[in-house]
Amino acid sequence: MKKSITFVLLFVSTLFYAQGHDVIGKWKTIDDQSGEAKSVIEIYEKSGKIYGKVIEIFDAKHRKDRCNGCAGEDANKPILGLTVIKGLSKDGDEYNSGKILDPKNGKVYKCLITLESKDKLKVRGYIGFAVLGRTQYWNRVK
Repeated sequence: MKKSITFVLLFVSTLFYAQGHDVIGKWKTIDDQSGEAKSVIEIYEKSGKIYGKVIEIFDAKHRKDRCNGCAGEDANKPILGLTVIKGLSKDGDEYNSGKILDPKNGKVYKCLITLESKDKLKVRGYIGFAVLGRTQYWNRVK
């Protein structure tokens, strides 16, 4: 009986622990070249896919910037509020098969994200193969 109760408690605590280690939430973007915090992206789930939109821009000079290089439905939209991560699917420990938009230049890349720790997210944008790309590490906003 004691073993059964211990097992159930261990199982339930594992579920709660796993829920706290999800990509859903607010993430502070860190520029991979300068190391500066640039913005906050809110990652959310919609219809079983993962999306992320810009909800805060730290540099006041750039808060009203528009995505001038963007094409299609994102053309000339304000960067603040823009959905930059689109349609990622969970695949084991990573999310992939989606796209990420760089609003600085309007280019769209394939994307994969991996939770490195509960408060650190690895974001990789690439062309063709994941080897040919750029990686940023984002920090969870608490």
